[in-house]
Amino acid sequence: MPRPPAADRRAYELLIFDWDGTLMDSLGGIVACTRATLAELGLPQLPEAKIRGAVGLSIAETVRRLAGDDPGAGDPDAGIGARIRATYRRLWLSTYGERGVLFAGVGELLDELEDAGYLLAVATGKGRAGLDRDLAATGLAGRFHATRTADEAHSKPHPQMVLDLLDELGARPQQALVVGDSLWDLQMAAAAATPAVAVATGAHPRAELVAASPAPLACLAAIRDLAPWLRSAARAD
Repeated sequence: MPRPPAADRRAYELLIFDWDGTLMDSLGGIVACTRATLAELGLPQLPEAKIRGAVGLSIAETVRRLAGDDPGAGDPDAGIGARIRATYRRLWLSTYGERGVLFAGVGELLDELEDAGYLLAVATGKGRAGLDRDLAATGLAGRFHATRTADEAHSKPHPQMVLDLLDELGARPQQALVVGDSLWDLQMAAAAATPAVAVATGAHPRAELVAASPAPLACLAAIRDLAPWLRSAARAD
């Protein structure tokens, strides 16, 4: 995707989006896939709140958190950790990954942001195969200037995905804005010295997002609210 022309007024140059819970409404599928994985392996079920709280992390980190009481869970490539990881990937790619849909207004939002000259990127806890399938299924393949997945970098909240995107697209931290639905997104942004905006449509409830330290610049009710917020930020800049 070619680099966009400069716009007259923008508060930021680069927008880095999370995927699940931010652009795609997929939390229900993630919870269902996790429960199906535990059931298939004969493991105890977990409360939905605990499953949702791990959304946005890599599969490896999710395994550590969800199966942390098991001695084999510390290593996601060994013992029960490996079984959970392999089963989840298989079920997600075969069944549950098809349940997600884009949040209302995502296509129009990306059109507006592209026309305004923003660089657009994705930093996600998904693997590359899952993200590429979602991009193709939603018609968004080629809409982003760069993407990073959790099998290409450290899991959130480590800042590597943001730092890699900044380096690839030639942006400084304060020229970028991370947009995500989880505390992991906000912590990743803070670790990369990059400002962030939260969207209360996914993993963590609004009260937790606004109480984060450092707090997000805003906590939007829906992703389609991002464009007017950016216009307001540009006017105030």
